[in-house]
Amino acid sequence: MAVTLTHLEHASAAAEADTPVLIAHGLFGSARNFNSLGRRLATNRRVVQVDMRNHGDAPWAEAMDYPLMAEDLADAIDRLCGGRAVVLGHSMGGKAAMALALSQPDRVAAVLVADIAPIAHGNAHGGYIRAMGSLDLSLVRRRSDADPALADAVPDAGLRAFLLQNLRIEGGEARWRLNLRAIEAAMPDLIGWPGASPTDWPVAPYQGPAFFLRGSASDYVPLSTHPAILRLFPGAEFDALEGAGHWLHAEQPEAFFVAVSSWLHRI
Repeated sequence: MAVTLTHLEHASAAAEADTPVLIAHGLFGSARNFNSLGRRLATNRRVVQVDMRNHGDAPWAEAMDYPLMAEDLADAIDRLCGGRAVVLGHSMGGKAAMALALSQPDRVAAVLVADIAPIAHGNAHGGYIRAMGSLDLSLVRRRSDADPALADAVPDAGLRAFLLQNLRIEGGEARWRLNLRAIEAAMPDLIGWPGASPTDWPVAPYQGPAFFLRGSASDYVPLSTHPAILRLFPGAEFDALEGAGHWLHAEQPEAFFVAVSSWLHRI
């Protein structure tokens, strides 16, 4: 069953706006991660950024797989985008965007996938979840209190800062905006990709415009994945941001905006 995703939006001032863009963030992210991009894309189209289930301010749910998240996105498109949108997704959000394009193509005018492919990936996130879950929140009064406690499990300072954006502190009490238990239980589905089945998963490729943008320093979308992508998205175009890793939109926001906006203007 679909959950009603919370969202942020940027209205277009254009007299005749283009098809809306819906943006789906990745694992441990939130709609706010794309505020700068959303504002810039909204010069000529409405932009809607959603919190995925169990993230941000969205409802929590025990089940969490890509067919379910595709239903969440479809509901958001119906409620917020007039029934059809360009769908941009990063990582987990990219897989949900692909799942939606394959299962409900009429709702997807085009799909833009950032640094992920329709394949299973190795699990590098279990340690992060356990570290966040073991944090004694009674000792946390500000995010800086939590940073040293995560340093051993998450040595990269930038990644720690990203994860700690999910720590909400109100009235002197800290809590996670992530449903860590549900995310950990769903990890096999989140790092995987649904198998094709005539009864519960489409076998027909998505025939609309598709753009797969990767970070050249990321190992999530090696060239060996292109045949699998083209089987499901025969019109796919590919590009890379030189020197960017998996969080390419945060590492190189200007280059990411240029690549995304240039492709949108061509379709």
